[in-house]
Amino acid sequence: MHPRNDVERLLQDLHEGRTTPDLFAKHLLEQQVFMPVQDEKHVIKGFQSSTQARPLVLDTDEGTPVMILFSDPERAKGFLAEFPGFGGGILTEFSWIVRRLGANMGIALNPDHDLGFDFDPEMVAMMAALLPEEAE
Repeated sequence: MHPRNDVERLLQDLHEGRTTPDLFAKHLLEQQVFMPVQDEKHVIKGFQSSTQARPLVLDTDEGTPVMILFSDPERAKGFLAEFPGFGGGILTEFSWIVRRLGANMGIALNPDHDLGFDFDPEMVAMMAALLPEEAE
């Protein structure tokens, strides 16, 4: 699989040992990712009327909730075919997502792809600690 964007180049560098996990996490926080969200019923196609997007969250075998993210909307298509109702999504900064995740929640970036990575809740908490505090 050839990397299509900066997120995938970071993933490739991590998988091939050209970067450390710490540097990978630091640089990933600066990148945009695709977050699938649940479609609303009876709305204009492509128009989200709700301000509360519902991301795709699955549970691991151990019961840990994991948010599903992708490096690119194209990478999401095959995976999302198994989840009717998640046809759209939002491009947003990885740091924005990490900052807003609940405690004990993991992230699966590009599940079922070679250029993917699973973050356990401890790794997500570590990345959140790297972020500067938001101005009120």
